[in-house]
Formats: sequence, C-alpha cells, structure tokens
Amino acid sequence: MKHALLLTLLLSLTTIGADKDGFIPLFNGKDLNDWKASDKPGTFSVEDGCLKVNGNRSHLFYVGPVSNHDFKNFEVRAEVMTFPGANSGIYFHTDFQEVGWPDKGFEIQVNNTHRDPKKTAGIYDIKDNLEMPAKDNEWFTMEIKVEGRRVITKVNGKVIVDYTEPENYQPLKNHPGRKIARGTFAIQGHDPASKVLFKSLEVRPLP
Repeated sequence: MKHALLLTLLLSLTTIGADKDGFIPLFNGKDLNDWKASDKPGTFSVEDGCLKVNGNRSHLFYVGPVSNHDFKNFEVRAEVMTFPGANSGIYFHTDFQEVGWPDKGFEIQVNNTHRDPKKTAGIYDIKDNLEMPAKDNEWFTMEIKVEGRRVITKVNGKVIVDYTEPENYQPLKNHPGRKIARGTFAIQGHDPASKVLFKSLEVRPLP
C-alpha cells in the first residue's frame, strides 16, 4: 500500500510541474491567482517577480490546485528578504479566514529586526527562536518540514527549530487551533511599517 501511495504521489508531481527534487511552485512570480487575501487585500502585490508584503494586517492564503491546497506532510522552501523592522510569517495547516489572525495552524515567524523578540524560523508561541538567523536586505532561504508530529525549520541550511508535538499535547488557551492537523499555507502581512519580499515559495508534498 505504501509503495502504491508513493507511486501515485510521484506521478501527480510529474503532471503539475515539479522540479527534479519534487518541489512545486506555489507562487508563479506573475500574479496572485492561486491566492486569496483576508482583511485588506492591498497588502500583497507582485513586484519584479517577487511577492511583496507591505501594508495593513492581512493574510494571503494559498487556494490553488497543488494537493487541492490541503497539506499534511510536506517540505516548504522559500527565498525571503526582510527589510528593517519587518515582521511576517508563513502559516501551515491553516484554513482561509476572512478577518483577524488565523485561528488554525502554526506560524513560522519571519522577523530579523522587528521589536518582537521572536525571530525568524521559530514556531510562534510554541517553540520560539530568540536569535536573528539572517540579515535584513539580504536574500535567505527558509525551509519548513512537517512529517507526522515533527516540525523542522532551517535558515540557509542551518536547523533553527526541531520540534515534536507531544502525544498528550493540549493546545494553548489563546491558540486552540495551533496543533498538528492539515490545511493550507498563508503569508502574513503584519503592519504598514513592515516590508518583506518572497522571491519563491515551493512545496514538496510527502507521503
């Protein structure tokens, strides 16, 4: 059964434009047709082939065809540039939400110099990272791998967080939906003073 599932996954990746490593673009560098913004959509735009995040609080949810925007186990790879004072994040296992901060899923922080002490690649409020792993005004690669209950984040190939959700895990009262489940991805627009660019955002679904 496992071999059949793996074969099905490999065949599906071949038909939807995966590269040789199995990564599929979620952002095409041209438009936001496979994405849907909450709150104030003007926060997100495409500029010089990059996804630009700059404006009022909003979240941009992936609603495209890859895995029918429903992911359980996966690897995500993003090329990111932050500017001074920037704050953003990548949510996973979430669902589209019209207003507010997403109730469901986990946020992987994107913040190198914002006043919030919780820095890039930490799992926000679950396993935070308090050290700046990258610099503003420079491109860096952030990776997120979720397999079973384990979440691993990396910046430029260095492991930042390696977290396994306990079997008896009880979600935080202020984050009842922050638990391993399944769902889509979302990009966070934090505040008008924050500017972040995403040059690429790719996913490799795992069995």
